[in-house]
Amino acid sequence: MVGDSMIALLVLLIDLSAFFVVQAQPDGTVHGWQVTVPVDIAMVAPLVLRRKFPLPFAYAVLVLGVVHSALGPGLAAALTSGIAVYSVVVYAGRKQGAVYLALTLATSVAQLFFQPRDEWLVNLIVSVLVLLLCWVLGEFVGARRAYQGEVEARLHLLETERDQATRIAVAEERGRIARELHDVVAHAVSVIVVHADGASYAIRSKPELAEHAIRTISETGRDALGELRRLLDVLRGEDDDEPRVPQPTTADLTELAESMRTAGLGVDIELDELGELPAGVSLGIYRIVQESLTNALKHAGQGARTKVRVRRNPDVVTVDVNDDGAGKAHQLTTASAQRPLSGGNGLIGMRERAHVYGGTLHAGPSPGGGWHVSARLPVRLDP
Repeated sequence: MVGDSMIALLVLLIDLSAFFVVQAQPDGTVHGWQVTVPVDIAMVAPLVLRRKFPLPFAYAVLVLGVVHSALGPGLAAALTSGIAVYSVVVYAGRKQGAVYLALTLATSVAQLFFQPRDEWLVNLIVSVLVLLLCWVLGEFVGARRAYQGEVEARLHLLETERDQATRIAVAEERGRIARELHDVVAHAVSVIVVHADGASYAIRSKPELAEHAIRTISETGRDALGELRRLLDVLRGEDDDEPRVPQPTTADLTELAESMRTAGLGVDIELDELGELPAGVSLGIYRIVQESLTNALKHAGQGARTKVRVRRNPDVVTVDVNDDGAGKAHQLTTASAQRPLSGGNGLIGMRERAHVYGGTLHAGPSPGGGWHVSARLPVRLDP
């Protein structure tokens, strides 16, 4: 706005200077300045807001330009009209720019009828060339802005993909370590159980064998604990820079909905009294709702409406997340509606979370538009 204010001031000074030079009388007086000066100021004032409100600025210039031209020829109307054409093309789009250019040309041609006939041709050629030059300049700058925006988006995408690739590699390594952890625990527990059974039989008849078995149990337990500590340190990632925070639960769903509203997604949430839930089930419900709302924001976009319902029966928690797809309906066939969707990584992750706790998850497009996610998780986990 500071730069546009300087442009407006410069245009005003140029037009007023030309007016006072042309209209000055031999005795130094200037007639009509009481009307011309306020009209000139009103003519250039909208320039300050041309980037934030390009269309209101442009049409205000169009109307004021007619008033300004009625007072006599001036540079302010021509300069601001060209700037208006440029601004509409860059900030409002090509379609709006074409409409405004046509209206401006029609207005300029109509104003020629009130000018001396010997000046028609020159004024018409100059007006058309100036407006077309501003149009071409606006097209060029608009294309550069679009190109720059696309480059920035691609760079952001590449950075995100790089981070995701790193996280995937870490997750794969931790999965391998988790399998090693399973092997360590399974082996150690098996050895301990076998020697404990042997010691229970030999404790009276052969005390030395029972003592040996107990010593083996002790050594195996210590070795297993040392291995567990080493592997768990890796799985915990204590050297990571990320701070350790408590895992979210169903109690944080309201805060999650509020954060999504701040991001531009309309969220209506209904929560039953869930009571005490296993920590894993509570975390699983939170992650399913979080992923569903993230997908709605990503694919349906801002302005979409989403409804979240979390209900509890005695033994089952039901989670339903439905969005309206921002009013965009899906074209579904019977075959596609009946075929289960494999989904991307987000849907796969939600489905795996539900299956880990013995639950189910279904996701797919709604016939009237949008997307729905429905999950059922048992309250009590089988040992």
